Amino acid sequence: MCGRFALDAETDTLIKEFVAAGGDFREWRPSYSIAPTNVVPIVRERADRSTGEVQRTLDQAVWDFHPAFMRDSKRPNFNARIETIASNGLWKSAFATSRALVPMRGYYEWTGPAGDKQPHFLHSEDGALLAAAGIYTARKVDDEWQLSTAIITRPARDASGEIHDRMPVFLETDVWDEFLSPDKLDDDGKANMIALLTAESNRVASRITSYEVDRKVNNSRTAAPNDASLIAPVG
Repeated sequence: MCGRFALDAETDTLIKEFVAAGGDFREWRPSYSIAPTNVVPIVRERADRSTGEVQRTLDQAVWDFHPAFMRDSKRPNFNARIETIASNGLWKSAFATSRALVPMRGYYEWTGPAGDKQPHFLHSEDGALLAAAGIYTARKVDDEWQLSTAIITRPARDASGEIHDRMPVFLETDVWDEFLSPDKLDDDGKANMIALLTAESNRVASRITSYEVDRKVNNSRTAAPNDASLIAPVG
């Protein structure tokens, strides 16, 4: 799974990296400890209703997928399994129409018994930004539209396989256009998209590596989000 991640890139870097325009989320500040229910940047595409022109934007979303039809829940929905994303009633509509990328530098996983967990930071071996496949939805909160998102996960095929049995679905640049397209997927389209996500994430997984980090990251409430040493290797 992916229950915490780091994104140290500034807004301008994200706009350039993902070739996004507008909705540039100027309030974003790099964070080394992003947890479920935090606000995160996502990259998405939408077609202008009047012109039909598709625009890619960088927007803010709550990392807790919450469609308008769902009642409030104490348990955040932040990961969507690739095995059920096309069939589960919570995810399937967004997967068909509202796909997004969630940028990250890397993510954390833990090993060891409860009370003595060792954190690991998983990242691209060349240090490049990663683009996790995700979905998003929108609902009105206090008369304002709020976006929320979930990251698509799959069985681990990288260094995390030794640490955890799940990992995010990561995509390379050459499939971003196809994944982000706002065109609605029919049943065949959903099956083809899942096949694409599986094959392409295998490519990225082979270049994911990990190292141990300081245990101060273990508590998301006390780990300072602006503390760059959270992703520094130890030992």
